Amino acid sequence: MDIEIFPYRVLGSDTTEKLLNDLESLEDVRRTVIHGPRFPKGEATLPPQYQERRVITVNGEKVVLQVKTARIFLEITMESTIDEVEKICEKNIPFGFDINQDRSNYIRKQKTVTDRIKYGDNDIPDELIGMTDQYSTFDDHVNIIKKDD
Repeated sequence: MDIEIFPYRVLGSDTTEKLLNDLESLEDVRRTVIHGPRFPKGEATLPPQYQERRVITVNGEKVVLQVKTARIFLEITMESTIDEVEKICEKNIPFGFDINQDRSNYIRKQKTVTDRIKYGDNDIPDELIGMTDQYSTFDDHVNIIKKDD
């Protein structure tokens, strides 16, 4: 089951970092995808206090945040996890949010044409399916964060 967290405002880097760490701490969360507009190219010229593109730490791993967080997609297995996700969102997103589960899949589960173009007919791990962008290199847009076993 996939759910979408749709904050009423775009999240800053600090809020994104806290929210992702809390969401990744849930046992039932299998995949997390953040979606939003890319940071502007001229952001490097801004004073440091206004720069949002930075390295954040999620589940102990360093990740370069490259987009403003406008939506978060979670792949979960149990419907009861939605209540836990809602509590985490209430704590980290005080200005409001919606949790949507209207669509059957927000995150692709089957290999797409774009996956075939990028990786060929090779077997790819399940967590990489649907995570391709034919215009970028793999390292530019996907970070795999392993859960502690």
